[in-house]
Amino acid sequence: MNPFPLILSSPSGGGKTTISRLLLERRPDVGYSVSCTTRPPRPGEVHGRDYFFLTRAEFLEKRERDEFAESAEVHGNLYGTLRSHVEGVLNGGRHVVMDIDVQGARQFRAAYPESVMVFLLPPSVEALLQRLSGRRTESGEVFRIRVRAAREELHAALSYQYAVVNDDLESAYRSVSSIVDAEAVRHARQPQLATRVHRLMEELDHQLLQMASR
Repeated sequence: MNPFPLILSSPSGGGKTTISRLLLERRPDVGYSVSCTTRPPRPGEVHGRDYFFLTRAEFLEKRERDEFAESAEVHGNLYGTLRSHVEGVLNGGRHVVMDIDVQGARQFRAAYPESVMVFLLPPSVEALLQRLSGRRTESGEVFRIRVRAAREELHAALSYQYAVVNDDLESAYRSVSSIVDAEAVRHARQPQLATRVHRLMEELDHQLLQMASR
């Protein structure tokens, strides 16, 4: 298998983290690159599992050393994906799945052009607002910032290779999983395909010659 990065993006609350976790739980051919952030952990989040929670100084030091495949500032916090973690998953023979925002996705695909990009769309504005307000982890002003950002993020969906409407979690998961399966067997991802096809053709030519000599 020729593993590739899978990028999942969505407006905040759009389900990219949940679907990423389902892929990791259900598919042994998928691994995760833990991102770094300077925001404080939310309840239940664990350092090294959900994110590497860094101070701003620690983050900037890593960025200065070019350790990030992508990095961005979102809502006043820094986020970034370590090159070493991406390479570790890919070298282990697994697709690397990441849930990152649209800013990071653009940078990451520039670094890894073979990436597959999937944008998760909410079924409606009402559903998106409900998901955002249901978190209850931000102030009213931060919530308004997220709503404004959601509009800009939705526009970026047009530049992604795939778009999946997340109106039902299981259905959305199956769609994303099917994209992984389809991309894994693309001609361009099978460097030995031409050799295999030619070998089969040569064997058929041999069989035809034997048939003609009878």
